[in-house]
Amino acid sequence: MPKVILFIMVCTWFTTTNSWSQDDYHYQTDFSVENFVERRANVLKSIGNNSLALIQGAAGRSGFSVFRQSNTLYYLTGLETDHAYLLLNGKNEQVTLYLPHRDVGREAGQGKVLSAEDEDLVKRLTGVDRVKGYEFLAADLLRTGLIKSAAPTLYTPLGPAETGNDSRDELLYGQARTMADPWDGSPTRESRFVEKIKHQFPQFEIRDLSPILDELRLIKSKEEIALIRKATDIAGLGIIEAMRSTEPGIYEYQLDAAAKYIFHLNGARGDGYSSIIGGGTNAYMGHYFHKTDVLKDGDLVLMDYAPDYKYYTSDVTRIWPVNGQFDAAQRALYEYIVAYRDALFRHVKPGVTSDEVLDKAAEDMQAYLVGKTFARPAHQKAVREGLEFRGHFQHPVGMAVHDVGIVRGVPLRPGMVFTIDPMIWIPEERLYIRIEDVALVAEDGVENLSAFVPSSIKAVENAIQEKGVIEFRPPVELPFKK
Repeated sequence: MPKVILFIMVCTWFTTTNSWSQDDYHYQTDFSVENFVERRANVLKSIGNNSLALIQGAAGRSGFSVFRQSNTLYYLTGLETDHAYLLLNGKNEQVTLYLPHRDVGREAGQGKVLSAEDEDLVKRLTGVDRVKGYEFLAADLLRTGLIKSAAPTLYTPLGPAETGNDSRDELLYGQARTMADPWDGSPTRESRFVEKIKHQFPQFEIRDLSPILDELRLIKSKEEIALIRKATDIAGLGIIEAMRSTEPGIYEYQLDAAAKYIFHLNGARGDGYSSIIGGGTNAYMGHYFHKTDVLKDGDLVLMDYAPDYKYYTSDVTRIWPVNGQFDAAQRALYEYIVAYRDALFRHVKPGVTSDEVLDKAAEDMQAYLVGKTFARPAHQKAVREGLEFRGHFQHPVGMAVHDVGIVRGVPLRPGMVFTIDPMIWIPEERLYIRIEDVALVAEDGVENLSAFVPSSIKAVENAIQEKGVIEFRPPVELPFKK
């Protein structure tokens, strides 16, 4: 068969097998078009009428990694196409999405990818004004005022893009470590993007869009709260399953497996962050992630874990005895932490600040400690120091576990979601006691989204006595003998 005929047949096959209908696409169903239109309108209002906002979506993944959109582009469009760009023009309030063109071969193996050829469909789904191939972006930037008038200000996010189980603070620390390596020192994708804009269009004054987006993301809509609530439910169920599966002799990573089973069973796409599971003194390391040690009788085990659920996550922590029973020393410290959690929640409401919450909770805990005894002087010292610690009131939670925005030192507002995270350290024993819950500021107070996760002594010990997934399906000795 001549090669030209074979080529035509192959092209015809790709075309006929990839003539996707309007119902074949994959697009989110958690937010309405109006949600995205409102978010973009808020950005346009914030940047003013002589400015642009340009957002670069996430790059495609190499190998067999599954693509995940950047939180920013998803927040503004809900679109999960890689190498997408979003331009918000404050001069005419027009919003344009720039997308790659259809890759027929890719779609044959993966399914439909929304592309520039889907203009009408993408406009209907996202509510943007125009959809173009990304080769038109440069010319459109030129037409925003670089020819006949003064160049508008161009806003773009300068902070690192969150594209999975990461948060901006950890990404920045990672960048700092990379820059410190004289054999690496690679510039970030964001800095390369800014330099490319400056190189092609030096007329633009470039400003950081991140603070504007951070403020918008800080107050969660009812749709976002619903997703965070579901992510918290899944996180709590995963931790409960880990409690049930705990007994001396199992490995930390096996508790991770138990929770992951629950996560995926309930629709999570993976981790909101790498699980922190530390038995004994491993818990003393705040972000211990190795999970390779055996859990020992008499020790406590700490678990801090939540899923990535439809681009939102949570942050729940519990600590419990490996053998199922708190001893007297552990009981006293643990009850102090739970009482501190309850004291902090008592004082969270709209209009107060984190400092007021911490000060009032510390006063409550001063009264709590009257007549209380602890097993050792080091324990007494730790609980007293806990009254001065300001980190019990922690960070926002949302699209990232350490979400953007500021909740400390500012008046609290309805729609804020953050963690209440009382903790103490006992360095003499390398002992760390902590629990963490997710607080939602409501119009008339606060809701603990993770209150259902066992935290009382009785509820925790009862949960450990139940059978868990590891007991029903214990690990087999490897290599498996067939």
